[in-house]
Amino acid sequence: MRFNHKLVSGVLIKRYKRFLTDVCLGNGEVVVAHCPNTGAMTGCAEPGMQVWLSPSDNPKRKLAYTWELGVTAQGHWLGVNTHNANKIVAAGLKQDLIAELQGYEQVRPEVVFGQEKSRIDFLLQNKGKADCYVEVKSVTLLQNGLGFFPDAKTLRGQKHLRELAAMVKQGHRAVLFYCVQHTGIKNVQVAAHIDPQYGQELRRAKKAGVEVVCYSCLITEQKITINQRLQIID
Repeated sequence: MRFNHKLVSGVLIKRYKRFLTDVCLGNGEVVVAHCPNTGAMTGCAEPGMQVWLSPSDNPKRKLAYTWELGVTAQGHWLGVNTHNANKIVAAGLKQDLIAELQGYEQVRPEVVFGQEKSRIDFLLQNKGKADCYVEVKSVTLLQNGLGFFPDAKTLRGQKHLRELAAMVKQGHRAVLFYCVQHTGIKNVQVAAHIDPQYGQELRRAKKAGVEVVCYSCLITEQKITINQRLQIID
């Protein structure tokens, strides 16, 4: 996934009200940028860290910048924009970078499915194969050397797990895809200490036959690319 515009670098002053960030640009100007991440962002929004913003020339937008990337004090790159996770996986599917999801001719994004009327991130289809429902989650929480998801309680995430399990029972294939947008994360574990109910739903989903796949990303100022498979620790 390549960024549409050249990113603008700056230094993070603070994140507040979940969706707002103050950033000091290289010329000394302080701007308010949109933060497209509803999570807790623990360790990913530290004042003083270097960040990159995408500019917008849309006059109808209230904020001219969106926070895209950051570098932690330890030198790890991270993707702040959770909406990019789907774009990263879409590019990975197109380039056949995800071994577990190869061999499908049709890739349909944002398809309504299930009794709870969710929208699956990707529906993969091919003649002679069961339909494959893929739900993508962005992982950026690093604690004690491990990556965790979720970084906050998520009723939406719990619902998605129930819907994926239901698809398996109907004879389809269902995959939960963890897209790790943090270069310091080498292994991933469910954050049952943050959201115990999510942990329970994930165990039920895996028992029902839902597959869990996890890949890291290469992150630069120009693009974010699917890199390699990571281990998921039970």
